[in-house]
Amino acid sequence: MTMKQIAPFLLVAALSACGQSETPKQAANVPTVEELAADPERLKDLRRQCKTERLTMSDVLCNRVAEATNKRFFGNGKVPYTPPETPPRF
Repeated sequence: MTMKQIAPFLLVAALSACGQSETPKQAANVPTVEELAADPERLKDLRRQCKTERLTMSDVLCNRVAEATNKRFFGNGKVPYTPPETPPRF
């Protein structure tokens, strides 16, 4: 095989590896990150379930639970840094 024959094969192999990360069927009944972040009690319950029953839970759901937890913890990211009034003494 020459390099001219190998290149198209590698291109086809690389493109066939690309695909959707989650199918619409999997994500159809999974709540969005915003919905989960808005309901802290449900988020807490789902975090516990994902931690203890990960094999029976959907990967898409547990990933969204993790994203919602981060979103609630970090907020919207637009909080400016406010240094203290007096600098620390060393």
